[in-house]
Amino acid sequence: MRLGAIDYLTKPFQKAELDAVIGQCVGTAKGESYAGEIEELCDDVFFVAASPAMKKIRSQAALVANVDIPVLLLGESGTGKEVLARLIHKLSPRAHRTFLKVNCAAVPADLLESELFGYEAGAFTGATHPKPGKFELCNKGTILLDEIGEMPPLLQAKLLHVLQDQQFSRLGSRTLVKVDVRILAATNINIPEALANKRLREDLYYRLNAFTMSLPPLRDRKEEIPILLKHFMSRMSESYARPPLPLSAPLMEACLRHSWPGNLRELSNFIKRYLVLGDETLAASELQPRPDGGGGMHTDAVDRSAGADSGGGLKSLSRNAKDEAEAEAISRALEETNWNRKQAAALLQISYKALLYKIRQYGIAQSRSTRRLSAGA
Repeated sequence: MRLGAIDYLTKPFQKAELDAVIGQCVGTAKGESYAGEIEELCDDVFFVAASPAMKKIRSQAALVANVDIPVLLLGESGTGKEVLARLIHKLSPRAHRTFLKVNCAAVPADLLESELFGYEAGAFTGATHPKPGKFELCNKGTILLDEIGEMPPLLQAKLLHVLQDQQFSRLGSRTLVKVDVRILAATNINIPEALANKRLREDLYYRLNAFTMSLPPLRDRKEEIPILLKHFMSRMSESYARPPLPLSAPLMEACLRHSWPGNLRELSNFIKRYLVLGDETLAASELQPRPDGGGGMHTDAVDRSAGADSGGGLKSLSRNAKDEAEAEAISRALEETNWNRKQAAALLQISYKALLYKIRQYGIAQSRSTRRLSAGA
């Protein structure tokens, strides 16, 4: 360091840490423009805090991380609740210990108890040897119970016992196992409705509700959309060994207008499709509002901007006219080239993959006469 080293890494290190240090050293555009707003947690997991709402959540995470209490994470699907849980774990004294995630909705109800608490040999048919559960494996660490609202009420009672006494028994055992685990829980359900319907136990909710953090949807923190687009493009182009594609001003504007009902997951998949198809026009068209109210801007915004009846008004008409014109142009190009799709793509000045996508989208089929001509050729 005294001889002039800019930074150093201690082994073992994550690739994300290496990328961040290299970015700072070489002064790349990525490092200069928004490195301070992106916090790398582990490979392919990062936390972005560019909007006032997310900066406040980042400050709250730093405060609550040092207090060993349960935290309930709320927000729509895809807003980044698992990422926030990993951030809390990273900032906590348990950072060097295990972090485990259990998706309560993905595991069948009759298997979830054995998954969480383990079992003894002979506890049920097929249990030939004892197996520790997630709580034992995560001792001294942090466990995230994702989709906690999907946990069966009977199992919620056992979880409440763990929260109160930090002990439980495996299936088929009478011996108590004591653990020291920090519990984070996440859900996107309507809490008051779940409590009224007895889907979520009140006593468990009030135990988990020691501290609540609500993640806003992506449409309410649009300052982060350009940062996320660039970051996903950089990451995925590297993963797929493809050159990064440009994010032009019109495409960026379309992304800012879009409501992103799927939040970060939808935005990530959008970049994947853009990289695969390589067609900016096609990518932007995916974000346009549809006549049924889907896509494009948030539904309320669509209704306001259209200023028309429920049929969609002028926007619906223009969209349908555009689709009909596109389908007709593609059909004509395919007929002119005897359904040679590579030649048709060149004639239309779009990529081959984009043409295949549009053929499926519009349901364009090859006529029998054209098939005979193609076979003869």
